[in-house]
Amino acid sequence: MLHNKHLLWRAGFGPGINQIADLKNINIKTLIQELFKEGNFTEINYDTPDPQTSDDMTDSRTPAEKKKEMQRIIREQNNELNLNFLNEMVNSKEQMREKMAFFWHGHFASRINNSKFSKQLLNTIRKKALGNFKDLLFEVSQSPAMLNFLNNQQNKKDHPNENFAREVMELFTMGRGNYTEKDIREGARAFTGWGYDKEGNFKERKNLHDEGTKTFLEKTGNFTGTDILNIILEEKATAKFITTKIYKFFVNENVDNSIVEQLSTGFYNSGYDIRKLMTEIFSGSWFYDKKNIGNRIKSPIELMAGMMRMLPMNIQNPENLIVYQKLLGQMLLYPPNVSGWPSGKSWIDSSTLMLRLQIPQIWSGLRPLEYSPRQDDDIDMGMKSRETAMNKSFKNPNITIDWSRLEKVFADKNCEDYLIQSSKTLDMDSVKNFSDKSIKMNIINLMSTPEYQLC
Repeated sequence: MLHNKHLLWRAGFGPGINQIADLKNINIKTLIQELFKEGNFTEINYDTPDPQTSDDMTDSRTPAEKKKEMQRIIREQNNELNLNFLNEMVNSKEQMREKMAFFWHGHFASRINNSKFSKQLLNTIRKKALGNFKDLLFEVSQSPAMLNFLNNQQNKKDHPNENFAREVMELFTMGRGNYTEKDIREGARAFTGWGYDKEGNFKERKNLHDEGTKTFLEKTGNFTGTDILNIILEEKATAKFITTKIYKFFVNENVDNSIVEQLSTGFYNSGYDIRKLMTEIFSGSWFYDKKNIGNRIKSPIELMAGMMRMLPMNIQNPENLIVYQKLLGQMLLYPPNVSGWPSGKSWIDSSTLMLRLQIPQIWSGLRPLEYSPRQDDDIDMGMKSRETAMNKSFKNPNITIDWSRLEKVFADKNCEDYLIQSSKTLDMDSVKNFSDKSIKMNIINLMSTPEYQLC
């Protein structure tokens, strides 16, 4: 069962309460097939209506008031996208799709104050998460969110902006050391004119494109942005860079170069088939080696989603979950920069570790929250008005958990077998000494252990 739990945490967000009954009996091959089973794709949306765009003569609001209202609506829409994405991670049967989308969400990091563009990019990476990397790269590169975030709307002939070209090569495809500064300059010239209209439709603005000859990665021609991406994909360094990053996220931050070399060769030869690459990873016997199990610190989103999958919750104020994300250092749709989020030990410091260990007790109503979110204009993007309102209601998480359902599920099972990777290093006597030996307290105490921070 250890291998099953390992797979469920890496290929998804941990075992859900509905999976517990069969977890011991299902074999790895069948579990992989279940994880990769495709369903009907549903886009993530928001219910908050768009602001009125008509110039109503009866509207007496000042321009400043209208701007403030617009910001409020955009903030609410982005919050809904955040929570709806988290909800898919928790409740979707397509765990592999959502986990892969979570990975791409950090890989193609973007943060803009436009909920419509954010929604479009989020659904693109979710829809293409297990498809072809070439298709994903093109759609992301031509999305208004990314073109806006990396300033390519301002990239024009005679005044090239190199930001987009640089990040496409450094962070999205080849990685440092596989291109030169001249390649960046020439690539930026090729991307001149790439932009979007007010509705978010991709546009190649011919009048702004540099028609001159460019030399890029030792190839010469009158290249466009499409040509540049195709040339990048011809480089085996791209397949290796992407494979290495996937290996670090799904397997181990300490890379086994021989395995990555084999995987990246297959990835390249398949024409960048993501599903094939991930199937090969999870089917490999080396994936279940002891060194690859329980070696990753869960990111805040993985920690929260994993608990929510196990605990049947009714959350009256789901917006509070956004503040938990902020307190723990990972807020969906708001990466710290274009490099995405850090990983590993960077998730843990003196304050976040204590909160991570206390969340099970806070969500169970056994202790109050003794933390408050810091003012952070970089995350809030200038919108600090929500801070006061959130702090007022935040001490009460308004979460109720159906413990009777959990008691039925775990009636003939050991909770520690399902909640942590391995109980061999855990002193169960110490855990149970702090409980009344009820299933409820055992689950809360197990989720409060350092071992539960790992997957």
